[in-house]
Amino acid sequence: MNKGFLWGAATSSYQIEGAIGEGNRGDSIWDTFVNTPGKVKNGDTGAVAIDHFNRLEEDVKMMSELGINSYRFSIAWPRLFPASSNSLEQEGVNFYNKLINLLIANNIEPIATLYHWDLPQYLEDLGGWAHRSTPLAFESYATVCAEQFGDRVNQWITLNEPWCTAFLGYYTGVHAPGKLNSELAIAAAHHTALAHGYGTRAIKKVCPDARVGITVNMTTLHTDSDDEETTKVFNLVDANQNRWWIDALTTGKYPENLVEEYGSVLTQVILPGDEYILKTDPDFLGVNYYCDGFVGRARPSDVSMDTNSPYPIQRVANMELPASMFTSRTDFDWPITPDGLGQLLCRIHHDWPQIPAIYITENGAAFNDGPDENGSIQDYRRVDYLTSHIDSMNQAISEGVPVQGYFAWSLFDNFEWAEGYSKRFGLIYVDFASQERTPKLSFHKYQEIIAGGVNTPAK
Repeated sequence: MNKGFLWGAATSSYQIEGAIGEGNRGDSIWDTFVNTPGKVKNGDTGAVAIDHFNRLEEDVKMMSELGINSYRFSIAWPRLFPASSNSLEQEGVNFYNKLINLLIANNIEPIATLYHWDLPQYLEDLGGWAHRSTPLAFESYATVCAEQFGDRVNQWITLNEPWCTAFLGYYTGVHAPGKLNSELAIAAAHHTALAHGYGTRAIKKVCPDARVGITVNMTTLHTDSDDEETTKVFNLVDANQNRWWIDALTTGKYPENLVEEYGSVLTQVILPGDEYILKTDPDFLGVNYYCDGFVGRARPSDVSMDTNSPYPIQRVANMELPASMFTSRTDFDWPITPDGLGQLLCRIHHDWPQIPAIYITENGAAFNDGPDENGSIQDYRRVDYLTSHIDSMNQAISEGVPVQGYFAWSLFDNFEWAEGYSKRFGLIYVDFASQERTPKLSFHKYQEIIAGGVNTPAK
């Protein structure tokens, strides 16, 4: 496989596979969530998505045309273990074997994410990520994945954006399983960190030479106030969103300000020996970056989703940046702040120098540009977004930050979680009715960027 810089694209199983009734797949928490009235825009579901399950050959061919040398995909836990943690479904194994073999045949390195939010519903019924049984089940799941695919998959991501799993899933309720409880969210934050430790060791036991990391969603934070309360909350938000999982895997401990803030709610779920499990030697850190965040003075809108919650840090970083800091927004209403990516990469290298490599595992923008009268998609805004963020990454590399890969989000337009099909992130346009795929202008621009390689500014 290519030993140089990884130029790739990323997807996730629930967002693209569809075929929820095929291959003996079991239900995930997202199958339950999307069928709960009012949870997803327009009542959309991932039942069909973009039918990737039945279109592997076509989709991998498009990856090859794009010129990527790596592809980040996720394995659907319910495809492998549809009914329990003890019964492996061979049809699920066959599907991922087919995908992996197609990638390798096209000189594309498979990079597998074990968990991208589609937890089997039977595990949620036992308490999900708020219960200690789930990281133990994850250890078993990781072991089987390494046994089945580790002869061809050398790079593994344990979990994708565990902050979203914990706080969007169990605190704000905007993602599956839709809970609204701060204590469950704190427990989930600990158990996802534990799962990374368990999963890393499980993979390494089967495949000692495998490279294993975790993907965290991070942001460069800003504030317009230096008063005592805002400074405290700013540091808590930073610890919650940017430091929790990295501190855990590098030191075995969580940020002290959050340990104090959470108090007994956290300490009661930490057992003797957890510090050892949390601490791993990462082969890389995956970073998902979309935009900068902002923490300002407290406002009425910052009131907790959980009315019984005493934790002010649940005022997550919002996107209400001062207008002077950005010039435009995406269709998600997120500010476009490319300089923040380079600043974040430099911060990671400075604060956690023991991390040997960084992959930008997601970076992209929602713009709903569709076909023009000629059938082409001229998504100039996405082209500008990609090029400006890659320039920012290149600047960080020139300053010595060990960035070794970039994965555009996303390869295809797809099911965008609670937004359903209303937001398009893809380099490839998908007509959701016909499933026809059409490369956008950004697809062709990314081709050019990949062909040109990493282009760092002169020092």
